Amino acid sequence: MRYMLMMHAPRGDGDYKIMSWSPEDLKEHIGFMRRLNKELVEAGELVGAEGLASPGEAKVVRAVKNGAPTVTDGPFAESKEFLAGYWIVDVDRVERAYEIAAKASSAPGPGGTPLAMPIEVRQVMSGPPVDA
Repeated sequence: MRYMLMMHAPRGDGDYKIMSWSPEDLKEHIGFMRRLNKELVEAGELVGAEGLASPGEAKVVRAVKNGAPTVTDGPFAESKEFLAGYWIVDVDRVERAYEIAAKASSAPGPGGTPLAMPIEVRQVMSGPPVDA
């Protein structure tokens, strides 16, 4: 079963607060993420993983007349969190996806303190129901 693990970060002022961390803290955080991804690759569980640009760069696109795109700034001001990155993992049980999410959530922040960032876990659907 495939699951998408989505890391949510506090919205702040539209930029990642991580950019204000000390170089040492940033290096440790990135090293943690690289080690986690390497472990998942070695276990054959990683399908894909990416960090995302800051929400200040996000755009919202909707189709308008004749399907043409209309592009506006995003995310919306009322958002308290934003999607910072994600993993797609292929595991044999949902509990394993939860274990991976908990490990990702424990990534170190300033001073090495675990961030305890929320990680949303959702199953990746294989396709629509046969009768649809």
